[in-house]
Amino acid sequence: MNLFNPAKLLVLIILLAFSSCKHHQPNPFENIPDKYGILKQVLMHPEKYQVQIIYTQIDRDQNNKPRFTDFNYRLDNEVYFYPASTVKLPVAILALEWLNEQNVAGLNKESIMLTDSVRPSQLPAHYDSSAANNLPSIGHYIKKILLVSDNDAYNRLYELLGQDYINRKMKEKGMTHTIINHRLSMPMSEEENRHFNPITFKNDQGKVILTIPSRETSSIYANQDHPSIGKAYFSQGELINQAMDFTFKNKFSLSDLHGTVERIIFPENFEPNQRFQISSDDRDFILKYMSMLPGESDFPKYELPDYYDSYSKFFKFGTDQSPIPPQFRIFNKTGNAYGHLLDGSYFVDFDNGVEFFVSAVIYTNENEILNDNQYEYDEIAFPFFAELGEYLYQLELKRKKMRKPDLSEFKIKY
Repeated sequence: MNLFNPAKLLVLIILLAFSSCKHHQPNPFENIPDKYGILKQVLMHPEKYQVQIIYTQIDRDQNNKPRFTDFNYRLDNEVYFYPASTVKLPVAILALEWLNEQNVAGLNKESIMLTDSVRPSQLPAHYDSSAANNLPSIGHYIKKILLVSDNDAYNRLYELLGQDYINRKMKEKGMTHTIINHRLSMPMSEEENRHFNPITFKNDQGKVILTIPSRETSSIYANQDHPSIGKAYFSQGELINQAMDFTFKNKFSLSDLHGTVERIIFPENFEPNQRFQISSDDRDFILKYMSMLPGESDFPKYELPDYYDSYSKFFKFGTDQSPIPPQFRIFNKTGNAYGHLLDGSYFVDFDNGVEFFVSAVIYTNENEILNDNQYEYDEIAFPFFAELGEYLYQLELKRKKMRKPDLSEFKIKY
């Protein structure tokens, strides 16, 4: 019996050829035009700058459902970098997921949240002058995190959730290269960071809704490969001539940062167990403040000249303090510490139907000394983000798409 079928073989060859063409697109990180001088310089010396990039093209089907195509540059989940303030994004979202799980009558993101202290290293929080009612709440802390990357706001949500909850939830959602184990801008030992303040929630009439006692975790969340950075660092004014140990510092891989942004922008692209379990109203709240510019907020209020439009929008706009044109919206979270600069973004141009994801990290520390405030942020890091964003934006303007996306969902009233 002859099983050979020339017609079927021809169809198979055509399908394989089509598949090959579809998935072998030009590498966007090769042949960078000369006008992007800093971007070219960085990509010519990737080891020096420890750069990693994820760029995701988005194409829509007939139902406007997005399909992702990823392009990675030196992406490596095992290579440690300090994630700085980018860890605040998942903690902010998880605070809303925690609220959703409590099922306590009257408890919501606007409930008054009073943090106490029971250890010398802890600080209480009973007042917030930037809130309309001068009182703290989960919702107000999230606004401050997403608008200007407020450290205290992150610390309060970290103290609310605790290490066990945060790390378990991230792992359950498929983001397995994340370790969140400390407060920010507070000189606290790893032991003290495993203790969490008592918290009381009240309603507008001052009635107690929920009381949470002080807690601690016996689990130790640490980077098992004991990463270190630099050749020396300053500690309390003294130069320590050895690399800084990051074993007990936060970890948030670029793929997990990118995945967090993707999950909040397009949750339907992920399996239900990998999504953030928040209401549609809470998702709208996150999207609103992820993309809001500092000057568009009334409470908290952030004014010029300190808080310009691109204060936390690095891609394309860098340190340009001119107003960002209204056709653009960037849903993102940035980070900046120890010579590292990071941004994870969903970038939108409503006028031209452009949308894409891009996340990147760069390390600029020529002398390899940490905590000396001698980093090449202005010379290299910020221009790198501005040029990378502009370069990818220009690629997207020219890229042919089968369908123009309907971006009306992201035209948010501010």
